[in-house]
Amino acid sequence: MTDITPEKHIETLSELLKLSGSQYRLYDIGRLVSKLPKDQFEKVELNQLPYPTPVQGHACIAIAFWQKKSSQPYLWLLKLPLDERGLLNQGARNHFIAIIVEALGADLTQETSKKQEELLNSNPYLFTPAQYKLASLNSKIKVDLKQPPSEYFSPFKQYLSNTSGWQNWQNVGVQGITDFIARIKQDNHSELLLSALPHLPDEVLSPVCSALENEQYPVAILDVLISLFTSALKSEPENPKVTQLLRSLAASSHHIHVKNMVENVLSNPQVSNEMLITLSGRCWQSLADEKVLMSYFENLLKNDDLTLFTSIFKDLVSIPLIRPVAFACIRSDNRSPALAQAIGQLFSQA
Repeated sequence: MTDITPEKHIETLSELLKLSGSQYRLYDIGRLVSKLPKDQFEKVELNQLPYPTPVQGHACIAIAFWQKKSSQPYLWLLKLPLDERGLLNQGARNHFIAIIVEALGADLTQETSKKQEELLNSNPYLFTPAQYKLASLNSKIKVDLKQPPSEYFSPFKQYLSNTSGWQNWQNVGVQGITDFIARIKQDNHSELLLSALPHLPDEVLSPVCSALENEQYPVAILDVLISLFTSALKSEPENPKVTQLLRSLAASSHHIHVKNMVENVLSNPQVSNEMLITLSGRCWQSLADEKVLMSYFENLLKNDDLTLFTSIFKDLVSIPLIRPVAFACIRSDNRSPALAQAIGQLFSQA
């Protein structure tokens, strides 16, 4: 471990973690919960790359770190501001590092005193994500560190076997669901879920969908979820279950089956605002096509809600994957007069 003092100038979080002798893993916890490769994050820290999945002008990052002598990780949950190009705000990142170094010095995993706790708790860059995100993050960390799942894992696996009936879900816990979904490619887990999905009551299906949104899984499960979504949309379009099922496709929204489904959805005469918000917030990868994104923008304008259009457009254009497609749409000769007018108003406000 290299000596770290407040006087020592540390350029990046990556450097801080390495100097402390810590092992660490990075996760994006903004739009979805997913691994953030270290080499990619180092380039983000040096402003060589924009942050890949910004949320409302911020990078939401989980850092799990531990010393070699201990496999029990510590966790930082950070919300760091980005500039208008999606590049990391260096001043904010440096301020966070300064607070950590002042409080903890070289040993990031030390037992903290009351004074150190106060200093750390006053850190303006720490935040608390939604509980379902924390559950998924906890499950992913345990899988990555080859640690056993929680005590709630086995009851959920048993429930999926349907030995006591689908309505007897009271012993199912959210952590057990996320532990199972994080291990979906292990053992017979995908087959168990595949058989169970059409039978799950809403009380179980909802947290299952929230867990699935953070995981890529076999295409057989993807196709069942698409089928359930399509059926629910047709029979009960206002049912919250429709949005939940759409969320379940999030991490696989780049898949051609999901893209085709989204294209069909957007061809409907009326698409709810809730569905449009879910598509941009979670399934943005399905919109990385000029024709599909143009259709999406046109649907967004059908409800004459310019505030919503402005908010979603700014959010989408901040995502590096979508940014060039969005600009191609607003320059397109095929855009409708309504879209041209909305874009004009958007830029006149800038």
